[in-house]
Amino acid sequence: MNVGQVLETHLGWACSKLGLKVATPIFDGIPEKQIREYLKQAGLPETGKAMLINGHTGEAFDQDVVVGYIYMMKLNHLVADKIHARATGPYSLITQQPLGGKAQYGGQRFGEMEVWALEAYGAAYTLQELLTVKSDDVAGRTKIYEQLVKGDNTLVSGTPQSFNVLMKEMQALCLDVRLGSTTAAERN
Repeated sequence: MNVGQVLETHLGWACSKLGLKVATPIFDGIPEKQIREYLKQAGLPETGKAMLINGHTGEAFDQDVVVGYIYMMKLNHLVADKIHARATGPYSLITQQPLGGKAQYGGQRFGEMEVWALEAYGAAYTLQELLTVKSDDVAGRTKIYEQLVKGDNTLVSGTPQSFNVLMKEMQALCLDVRLGSTTAAERN
């Protein structure tokens, strides 16, 4: 809670007793002197605090407590509602990439800037894994599972499905794109 919220609580209490409706700007609200005057006119303590009684024991609390009305909404962002992780889950039918978002039980996005960061650190194998078998390399996904079961530590990635989608889109534009492989001897 900040000071503005406490002052708004005092103002709300005084105005409810006086039957007034007040609208204050967010960052340039009513001065504190004006709030004290409203409290005094309403017959309330200028501190904006009141003596409260403990409902269990019937005794008064040691200190006076701030009482009043506050007109605000609390932001309700809790970690328990936000946290999300997945080991496996659904994939897009077209690109074979993990779906996005917690509601679809999707994967975490590994964006362009994250790729640049790993490139800067020279993490080639991590990048290869994240951008192929953990993304849209369908054949590589099954191969890496088999290798993990066998105890091998080699990553053989195939062609990402997003590349195949790009090829199909280019062919839809009547561009005849073909892939070929050459050896070092053929290039020389």
